[in-house]
Amino acid sequence: MITNIAITSVFVKDVDASKAFYIDVLGFAEHTDITLSDGSYRWCTVMHPSQPELQVHLTVPGPPHSPEMVDAITRALDEGGMHGLGLSVDDCRKTYDDLLAKGVEFIQAPEERPYGVEAVARDNSGNWMVLVEPRPFS
Repeated sequence: MITNIAITSVFVKDVDASKAFYIDVLGFAEHTDITLSDGSYRWCTVMHPSQPELQVHLTVPGPPHSPEMVDAITRALDEGGMHGLGLSVDDCRKTYDDLLAKGVEFIQAPEERPYGVEAVARDNSGNWMVLVEPRPFS
């Protein structure tokens, strides 16, 4: 029986830069960062301190994906067209102001939605990050 989601992967352009963004800008914490002894593979995950059971795997597109797929993912990152994470926030407008002051790019300012207040930003690799201050709806 499946009990929860433990890992999600986000394609990034540069693992070190993305790790710094997720930790220094978004407030995540390092979970795991190891490189195989031959340098051929790096496993880097971050987590949000309030949800340590969910790791976000930061990975550069590469094998086992085909070269064509790697090219497509890289183009999508460059165009800012990749989906990233949905993040819950306690105050969307304040979080928007805080992240904007840290240089985060927003593609949608906070807006009222039936399910709460939502803003959409991009991480430093161009992935969409949806920030939602949830509220009950029917």
